[in-house]
Amino acid sequence: MSDSQAVSSAVAKLYDTYPFPPEPILDEPPPGYNWRWNWLAAYSFCTGRKPAKQDIRILDAGCGSGVGTEYLVHLNPQAQVVGIDLSAGTLAVAKERCQRSGADRVEFHHLSLYDVEQLPGEFDLINCVGVLHHLPDPIRGIQALAKKLAPGGLMHIFVYGEIGRWEIQLMQKAIALLQNEKRGDYRDGVQVGRQIFASLPENNRLVKREKERWAMENQQDECFADMYVHPQEVDYNVDTLFELIDASGLEFIGFSNPGFWNLDRLLGKAPELIQRAGELSDRQRYRLIELLDPEVTHYEFFLGRPPITKADWSDDNALLQAIPELNPCTDGFPSQVLFNYDYQVVNLSTAEFEFLQKCGGNSTVTDILSTVQISLDEVRNLIKQQLIILTPA
Repeated sequence: MSDSQAVSSAVAKLYDTYPFPPEPILDEPPPGYNWRWNWLAAYSFCTGRKPAKQDIRILDAGCGSGVGTEYLVHLNPQAQVVGIDLSAGTLAVAKERCQRSGADRVEFHHLSLYDVEQLPGEFDLINCVGVLHHLPDPIRGIQALAKKLAPGGLMHIFVYGEIGRWEIQLMQKAIALLQNEKRGDYRDGVQVGRQIFASLPENNRLVKREKERWAMENQQDECFADMYVHPQEVDYNVDTLFELIDASGLEFIGFSNPGFWNLDRLLGKAPELIQRAGELSDRQRYRLIELLDPEVTHYEFFLGRPPITKADWSDDNALLQAIPELNPCTDGFPSQVLFNYDYQVVNLSTAEFEFLQKCGGNSTVTDILSTVQISLDEVRNLIKQQLIILTPA
């Protein structure tokens, strides 16, 4: 058995022991939404416009216990979904989860990411959350996935960040030392880890970080094991992250949590520093942000395979002829106070509320402006907030 095969076998054993994520299985569709898993919302976020088709193929690469897979099926009613995972035990949970919630447009395969070429055809959307950083060779993994992405398709990825997970790394190493020859016995690892936390002083840095960020979810052994006794983990910084991205051969579209990567929130009180930062490349600014705000526990971002046509709504005529509709990932509408695609509270003006009420996917912006007193700049603000999705003329 090669080193890579040994690591893959150890990872599969972990998730056979502790299927992850451990969310409860429901006899109904899952609650709420994650807009990154909604093709309409994700495509609009990446391109500024509604996709031309919705009968797409989606791959959940490293689907685990099917939590994301289930959402992908229910949030994309015209899509066909495929889930793959290395752990047979976890796949069994995923199958039961989707069967019980009525997510019937999905098929599962017991397959490594490295072997994804065995699946027929290409995919319009590939979701790979919390997987690449657990591979022995993440670059080989992302390249394998990239080959299955259709032209014009999107890939959403989530990987760990080293700066915000520093204390986790220390605890992982401490548990491994104390386990010694019992490494690979994941139940023993969880027991050792819990004993360490129970014994350390309350003012200990590892204890404080655990209580501050992770303690609630880590009450479940599945979460504790995934965090502290995982046999394989690669944590990234911005520099190494873009080495991974560049190796994929795909286009970096952007982070899916852009608010974090806004330098103004950190240096807005020092315009001269903002000006200096303007001389940096995008990647240098990203690096500056993570150095100044060491809470980066992960990176979530979109890649795409060209050609990807992005809409430009700065032209008044183009905007006036476009057909708007409400972003499907909002909650609380119709109301002037609602949750947006990121579950942030939005307070709409009366004009904005009236405009959104007219966004049924049939009328153009021109048609709506004939009955609602709202400016094009205000419409552009709704676009910027991801509250509406536009179909070009």
